[in-house]
Amino acid sequence: MNRLKTWFRYNSKNSYSIAALMPLIEAGIAREPKEGIMLYSFATAQAAEIYREVLEAKATKIDAIFVAGGPHPSALPEEVLKHFDFVVIGEGEETLPELLQAIEAGQDPVGVKGIAYKCRGRVRFTEKRDPVELDCYPPFGKILAPIEISRGCPWGCTYCQTPRLFGSCMRHRSIPFIAKYARRHKDIRFTSPNSLAYGSDGRRPRLEKVEALLKVLAELKKPIFFGTFPSEVRPEFVSRAALELIAKYCANKSLSLGGQSGSPAVLRRIGRGHGRAEIIAACELARDYGLTPQVDLIFGLPKESEEDQRMTLDLARWITAKGGKVRAHRFTPLPGTPLAAARPAPLAQDVEACLGKMALEGRLTGSWSTGSRAD
Repeated sequence: MNRLKTWFRYNSKNSYSIAALMPLIEAGIAREPKEGIMLYSFATAQAAEIYREVLEAKATKIDAIFVAGGPHPSALPEEVLKHFDFVVIGEGEETLPELLQAIEAGQDPVGVKGIAYKCRGRVRFTEKRDPVELDCYPPFGKILAPIEISRGCPWGCTYCQTPRLFGSCMRHRSIPFIAKYARRHKDIRFTSPNSLAYGSDGRRPRLEKVEALLKVLAELKKPIFFGTFPSEVRPEFVSRAALELIAKYCANKSLSLGGQSGSPAVLRRIGRGHGRAEIIAACELARDYGLTPQVDLIFGLPKESEEDQRMTLDLARWITAKGGKVRAHRFTPLPGTPLAAARPAPLAQDVEACLGKMALEGRLTGSWSTGSRAD
């Protein structure tokens, strides 16, 4: 029997996922559906376009088995199985190779943990898989990507998929493992739900662990960017001691902060675990150390009043007046989160107008209303 060719459906938004999974299986890169086994990883924003692509591929008789993974399929496997043959739920490092082996062998995949598929017209879920040990799997292979140093988050913010996908227990790659892959980079960048939580439980910093990591990486004599996009840090983890480490070991000119709202009531309601004061203090400390704070703020969170929005807008103005930058986001309900069924609060006209003015002045980027975007 001829072996089925396996393909990753590549796009710019799923490159990190592909980078992590490519070392584990034999697969090519495709920019359109091909015969064989087609692997897709996608978030909610890409779902409708991908469904259309799969439907068109089936209509044109492309002989393929379609496998989906990532945030949207993991949260809504029943929906995705209207279009796909299999869904990998959550982490794919162990699940995907086992599923592909079962498909190749023509076996019933019931023994593969962490998947959903259709059996006799009904959706079937297999046993849930335990979280993976990160050091058992490379962060990337042929395709370079920022090094994922941590996974999982204990905070459970009501809008966020991270703890629902990867669990509330924070896991970390070891320092020798990180250093091994950092040697392949010209400059060293990371992904983490909270870089300054490296080595900790995610609730209380362990700066001795952070320093141990940075000290080893500094021996590689390459620029280190810690707490910058595509990673971020929580405001309450920003301290003089933390910034001393960044100043000593890193090449940062900025610090990415997850602020989310300027309203104390909204911050409490979404379960952020910090207040407005911590955001302001983190920005002031960053500026003291010559770093530009880049703060993410969400507008239109459920039950957000116009006064709440103006408080967030005032915070955005204060940040930019202090030399910081703001990335504004429109609340989007994500499947699998407590706010999945919630409706975004409408934006006050004066708030939306002011955000537009700030964007035109180059003080703010992002997307905060339907059809409005300034990246």
